[in-house]
Formats: sequence, structure tokens, C-alpha cells
Amino acid sequence: MGIDEYGGGQGPQSDVLVVTTNDAPGYRVQKVIGEVFGLTVRSRHLGSQIGAGLKSMIGGELKGLTKTLVETRNQAMERLVEQARARGANGVLMFRFDVTEAADVGTEVCAYGTAVVLVKE
Repeated sequence: MGIDEYGGGQGPQSDVLVVTTNDAPGYRVQKVIGEVFGLTVRSRHLGSQIGAGLKSMIGGELKGLTKTLVETRNQAMERLVEQARARGANGVLMFRFDVTEAADVGTEVCAYGTAVVLVKE
């Protein structure tokens, strides 16, 4: 797997700025819209679960699981950005992920933050 398959986040041309901080340097918050989130739940197929189980016995990275989690987080973030944009935001502050097991059948990933309207200072 190449480095692109392990990472995520926004591209440089996104119209919605997403940051993990309370503010965005160079911008002023003009309006707080409120909480936005993007949610996805993913299950794994039986073959990959068996492969992961075998790999866990001998050690090493579970690359299939890593790739699935990256894809899942990216999808949750895309949904968060879509929701922010639909509500009139051009920024999301205090961006976070929450990951939990969903009833032993999959992994729930929630991307969340505060949608805002930012103006350049």
C-alpha cells in the first residue's frame, strides 16, 4: 500500500475548511451554525476476518484493516463536509472522530465538529 492509502483529510482545494482547533488563524468566525456530523458503519467480510485472525497470531500490521479504517474515516469526513456545506458553512472547527464497535457486526465511525461561517481577516 502506498502512502495515499494510509492517509486522509482534505485536499488543498476544498471549499469547507476543516480544522481540529478552536479557531482558524487568519479567519474570524462570523456565524456559528452548530454541530455537524458524518456517520458510517462498516462491516468486514468473513475472508478478511479470518485473515486478520491468522495475522494477529503471528504479529504485524493488519494492512487490510488499516486500509478499511482509512476509507471509513474518509467517508465519514466527506459526509461531515457535505452536511456543513448544505447548512451554509464554509468551515468546521473542533473536528474530531469517534470510533466504536456497532453491535459486534461492524465499526461505527462518526466525524463531528462545529459548522461555522468564516471570513478572512
